[in-house]
Amino acid sequence: MGGILNAVYLRSCHQTLLCPPLLLLLPTQSSPLKKPQFFLSYASSSKPFLPSPSHVTSSSSSSSSPSPSKSPSMSAPTAEESVSKPFSVLFVCLGNICRSPAAEAVFRDLVNKKGLDSSFKIDSAGTIGYHEGNPADGRMRKAAKRRGVNVTSISRPLQPSDFAEFDLILAMDMQNREDILSAYERWSFKEALPAGAEKKVKLMCSYCKRHEESEVPDPYYGGPEGFDKVLDLLEDACESLLDSILAENSYIAAS
Repeated sequence: MGGILNAVYLRSCHQTLLCPPLLLLLPTQSSPLKKPQFFLSYASSSKPFLPSPSHVTSSSSSSSSPSPSKSPSMSAPTAEESVSKPFSVLFVCLGNICRSPAAEAVFRDLVNKKGLDSSFKIDSAGTIGYHEGNPADGRMRKAAKRRGVNVTSISRPLQPSDFAEFDLILAMDMQNREDILSAYERWSFKEALPAGAEKKVKLMCSYCKRHEESEVPDPYYGGPEGFDKVLDLLEDACESLLDSILAENSYIAAS
């Protein structure tokens, strides 16, 4: 059959059961005077093709091996890394221009007076970004200055990385706490955040010892006395907060 092609079955382990095996037609020795003729056809088959055990073994072993380019999106720090890195605290209110920047400044002042500034990372943020890039409210800066505390932070909104970077997140009131937890839940659907990070979120006044208030009130729409009240609460809470951190993390005082 000069010029007619021999048919060879090619079967693949990825072939579905419903597709018949494909025929690859290869030219035979044809007459030198005639060009070989090529054509494709499908062989009819009453039985579906089932891959042999060797096909299954080689396919599954190759697909199950991990890709060297892939790595976990977020890994837990080792014990050595936890000891060496500064203990990080984030204070959060609504706009990050009154309460949380004042809390950041009061806590930083206490840490500096104990000579532990290198052992801490201290920051503040807001649950909204309306005041992003602005300094703290002038009334709060003035009230804090009278107590020898400089409020120098610049407003920024809470961000997903805060849940990984900070050991404690202190909310000024219950609504702030709810907004922080809602943000964590919402962002967790979009990117990898550390599991259990919601346990880092606590109320600022839970550390108060001399005051019975459960929240730090927003002084923005009040008079000067409101800013002094906020500072009273923050000084009380920050003292207890620092004592608590040092008691639970003995390596900080020893560093």
